[in-house]
Amino acid sequence: MEKEARLGGADFMRAVACLMVLAHHLVLRMDFSYLPDALALPLILARFGNYGVSVFFVLSGFLLSRPFWLALDRGLPPPSLTIYTMRRAARILPGFWVALTVGFILSFTVYDFPLDGELAGRYVAGFFLMSQWHWRTLFPVQGDGPLWSIPFETTCYVLLPIAFLLLFTPALRSRAALPARILWLGVISLALLGHWLIVTHIPIDTVERGWQYGFQGGAKEWMPRYNPVGFFAVFAIGALAAGIQTMIPRKRSPVYDVVAILAMIVGVAEIWMSVGDSWEGYGWLGIPYRFPVIPLTVAVALCVLPQSAVLARVLDNRLSHYIATVSFGVYIWQDIVLMLMKKLFPWSFGTGSDDVLGGWFTSSLVATLIIFAIGTLSYILLERPVMRWARAREKAPHQAVPA
Repeated sequence: MEKEARLGGADFMRAVACLMVLAHHLVLRMDFSYLPDALALPLILARFGNYGVSVFFVLSGFLLSRPFWLALDRGLPPPSLTIYTMRRAARILPGFWVALTVGFILSFTVYDFPLDGELAGRYVAGFFLMSQWHWRTLFPVQGDGPLWSIPFETTCYVLLPIAFLLLFTPALRSRAALPARILWLGVISLALLGHWLIVTHIPIDTVERGWQYGFQGGAKEWMPRYNPVGFFAVFAIGALAAGIQTMIPRKRSPVYDVVAILAMIVGVAEIWMSVGDSWEGYGWLGIPYRFPVIPLTVAVALCVLPQSAVLARVLDNRLSHYIATVSFGVYIWQDIVLMLMKKLFPWSFGTGSDDVLGGWFTSSLVATLIIFAIGTLSYILLERPVMRWARAREKAPHQAVPA
């Protein structure tokens, strides 16, 4: 899926999502009570960088579904599920498992959480990508909060080919492209129905509910509105965008530049309108991150950027490509760095300083440099070698056998 990963605009979108989430976690360390309103507003907007998680889900659905759409439209068999699974595992598991284990060790060595059955159970649930189904395990370790979303995304990896296999059945398969996209709207509708059933019929008790009670109190606050089925609806919107993008003529046009710019403006405006709302930006049916507007704006931009005349080539520059390349490592390691800085250096991020903004900015700059350095090393030393090993395994069965 290398070629799909280089579609115009994809690197830029991944880089934006990465920086949004990082900005979100940096701003969480800011004490807003010491800032005048004029300075607080930009940081409050950055606080909604958690919407970058939605961007990641739409982008993943977009990129991973394209081979299925292309095969479906060409009357070919579906892509190999063995190769699909191997590539997803090689891309996600090594970095995730290492960061998860480091976060687990930090939980009871640095952060003084008791190494009991509950902490170990959370780690095991996360290790086997099953932590997304209960509030007790939603955050699999204390030392790395963002890891909650990786099992959510792997659930989408499982549901995506299942949904496509339905479209590949002889009874539903159509040589015309449009009916298949209409059927995919049914997939999104089923995901929304499943989300509604979960939210309606699986309530969470209110005992020690709220972020003041730590990660598990926060998990109770999030669930059941945060659930893998609802996030699959976000992911499936990205898949629908890929289906539409494959139907668009390949001829470049400035019209697509205009459409992409308008979509991004709407997305920024949606973030602006979130000020004063809940930090999670619960949208339709309680799905977070201003669903469905934010996912739709990302989907529209992804649809048209590959055919844009200028914009994609401007946005997919060397910096965007670098950030996109190391974004997974940046995502899974950022909270470890930020929490360690706060633990080891309590004065960091302007705490107790007369210059809160200056202290926060300096610590944020140092943290960003460290996070990107670790993310780069993670990609070079761990992620890329495993991905290359997996690709070699794909080719091995097709190599000629010596006589």
